[in-house]
Amino acid sequence: MARPLDPRLLRESRAARRHLILATALGMLGALAILAQASLLAYVIDRAALHRATLSELRGELLALGAVLLLRAAVDGGFELSARLGARGVMSDLRGRLAARLLRADGRARPAGERAGEIAAAAVQGIDALEGYFAGYLPQLVLAATVPLAVLVYAGIEDPPAAAVLALTVPILIAFMVLVGKSARAQTERRWRALSLLSAHFLDVVRGLATLRAHRREGAQARTLAAVGERYRAETMGTLRIAFVSALVLELCATLGTAMVAATIGVQLAAGSLGLTAGLAVLLLAPELYGPLRLVGAQFHAAAEGTAAAGRIFELLDAPSALADGRSAPAVSPAVPDPAREPVRFEHVTYEYPERAERAALHDVELELAPGEITALVGPSGAGKSTIARLAMRLADPSAGRVTCGGMDLRALDVERWREQVAWVPQRPTLFAGTVAENIALGVPSAGEKTLFEAARRADALEFIERLPQGMGTRVGEGGRRLSAGERQRIALARALVRGARLLVLDEPTAHLDETSAARIAALLPQIAQGRTVLLIVHHPALCEHAHRVVRMRAGRVCALDDERVGAPA
Repeated sequence: MARPLDPRLLRESRAARRHLILATALGMLGALAILAQASLLAYVIDRAALHRATLSELRGELLALGAVLLLRAAVDGGFELSARLGARGVMSDLRGRLAARLLRADGRARPAGERAGEIAAAAVQGIDALEGYFAGYLPQLVLAATVPLAVLVYAGIEDPPAAAVLALTVPILIAFMVLVGKSARAQTERRWRALSLLSAHFLDVVRGLATLRAHRREGAQARTLAAVGERYRAETMGTLRIAFVSALVLELCATLGTAMVAATIGVQLAAGSLGLTAGLAVLLLAPELYGPLRLVGAQFHAAAEGTAAAGRIFELLDAPSALADGRSAPAVSPAVPDPAREPVRFEHVTYEYPERAERAALHDVELELAPGEITALVGPSGAGKSTIARLAMRLADPSAGRVTCGGMDLRALDVERWREQVAWVPQRPTLFAGTVAENIALGVPSAGEKTLFEAARRADALEFIERLPQGMGTRVGEGGRRLSAGERQRIALARALVRGARLLVLDEPTAHLDETSAARIAALLPQIAQGRTVLLIVHHPALCEHAHRVVRMRAGRVCALDDERVGAPA
């Protein structure tokens, strides 16, 4: 769990540096406005009570007091607005970096051993909770440092005995804040762990709902979710109890401090050693001294969930990646070769998944993807076919050996520039909530209508798209029109073709299709392969008929290589 003033959290605030500087300046201006307000109000009361001054005689002071009140309101509004804008900048920066780390750095949706629900909780609720830290807690610390200091200096000039009382009570208030804060941190950390567990388990249940129903286990999971939810409720109530106790203690300390100051001022007024204006001003300022300190305590509790999540967020951001990036090399990143003109070679490649280090997925593999040809990988599940595809797409790097294109090691290349030349059609393509056109143009949002229609035609998807109610404008994905597996596969092919990628990876594109749909996809291969290199992972024998070469794999090794042209692709 990150500390309230953790250096890493403070460094993250650099994205909001200008807003924090502005908030600091406004905080100082607000402190001066508080002093001016108390002085003017005390002066007006003194003149009206003791000197019987009329409203006309106090017109100037009243106008000045009104201006100060308006200034203070404007400063408070600007202070909060600046703090929130700065917090939004920090949150956006953190969320973007976390998404890039999870989706790009090592090619996996999440680091090994992590549950997706816990990561989702950190990326969504965790970062949202940091708004309370950057928009509330840090700016309030500025006020807690400036306003009490200004009040103590002013009180020390006007009434040293009252200032001494204030100076003695402030450390006591801070000590109570620290003691309650330590307990609140521990309780909030337990609450965050309960929330992460609930998120992870709920996501697992939703993903496996069909399987749970099939095995009549949905009732047991509902009870488990209820138990985890009850734990989260109990931890939340514990956090709220601490927050309420903290507020009570701070209010009590502030009230007692103000009462002691009032008694000190009353004694001095009775003895005639203090003027009414000075005494009233100091008395009016006493709540203003305790106010920012009490609000720091309240903001600490509001930001506690964010600081609890921050530690988890930083762990994800700092997790080492096994994927090299050519941009990190000291030399200028070399030009990226064209995989449709240069061969992609696997040279004595071995690969071990971090979570399965005891058994290598690939053993000393040597393979060449010839430019402009279709290479089919054939073999049982677990043979290493998909791992070959991951290495070719730079979603992972070899544990030993190297993957090259035109003699250039892919690890020396810029990851993003290499992936710009690669398109992937998975076994079960995902259609996002949106129109057919938006799904086809996913990789090239600026693609024109003519380009989309041409890609759909080449993927043999145009015919069924035109039969849809709104054609390309028909909404599909979650909440939209349901499509068959074959239709989804052809939209995924169109999505890959619209990018014009030079290396196309087809991961068992007919694995879940009927014979008719599989035959239609197989018939598209010669047209799809034009002008590009194709890596085809297959189970269906019909697809092999269109490949230039068939590579047979078993247990992570190449066991047979058929170099004859077994089809006639263009």
